[in-house]
Amino acid sequence: MDNLSYLIIVVAALAATFAALGVFRVVFRERLAVAERLEHYTVDKKSEHGVFEELNLPFSERVLKPIWNSFIGNVKQAVPKEKAMSYDRKLMLAGYPHGMDTQTFVILKYAVLMIMILLGLLTKSFMWLLVLGAIGVVAPDIYLIMCRAERAERVSKSLPDTLDLLSVSVEAGLGFDAALQKITEKMTGPLAEEFAAALNEIKVGKPRREAMRDLADRLQVDDVSTFVASLVQAESLGVPIANVLRVQSEQVRLRRRQRAEEKAHKAPIKMLLPMLFFIFPAIFIVLLGPAAIELMKVFAPGGPGLGG
Repeated sequence: MDNLSYLIIVVAALAATFAALGVFRVVFRERLAVAERLEHYTVDKKSEHGVFEELNLPFSERVLKPIWNSFIGNVKQAVPKEKAMSYDRKLMLAGYPHGMDTQTFVILKYAVLMIMILLGLLTKSFMWLLVLGAIGVVAPDIYLIMCRAERAERVSKSLPDTLDLLSVSVEAGLGFDAALQKITEKMTGPLAEEFAAALNEIKVGKPRREAMRDLADRLQVDDVSTFVASLVQAESLGVPIANVLRVQSEQVRLRRRQRAEEKAHKAPIKMLLPMLFFIFPAIFIVLLGPAAIELMKVFAPGGPGLGG
């Protein structure tokens, strides 16, 4: 067979192929149209536009975020479950400062420890290495304790006003849940945030008693725990909530006044050590310094002496 015969065979094969495709498309046109529409709605946008759309994302989204998520996952697997629950409890009582979760806090804790150890190595002193290492171990926990104390102080200060608003709202005819809604709308702070969380739990079906007990457990403030216990007891006995709120508001203000008086009585004792070690030495130096200089001149060798 010559070249012309081969060319005729190839052209005939191509024509038969295109004809078969045309017949197939005519026969299955409707099915293909349905498949195309389904593909249009189910196609993954990322695979549709390819790598170009991924390259348009910021560097932090493309590189840093996947690395960070992978690192967080490894840390989550490395931290024991009991230790993670303990850290989560401490973070909850501290109000999750700066939005930290358990894994972020563990990373921060070890980062501070490593920085302190490096600083200790730079000092080339074993004693400083031990001191800075100990600081690196306890500093994050102390920070959580300080955040918890500050949060508890804010809750205690805002509790009387919150109870007053609750009492006024209930006496005005609102239900307790509607009064809680007013608290979340009119007030800010950790107590209002916890009331909002309790209200959301009530809305999704959790019993009010359990929601309020969980609120007291998340705050761990004595006044809030006493208020929640009184509220649960009043609800169980059928006592009007408005009376309970009024009495609790007065008692909270009384306890706050008593704590202020207690701090005022402790102030002189707390001021004693700074006065002994910082204020009195400075006063002695100012008052007795000139006299000491004159005595040194008198008793110095070759000085005028007492008789001069």
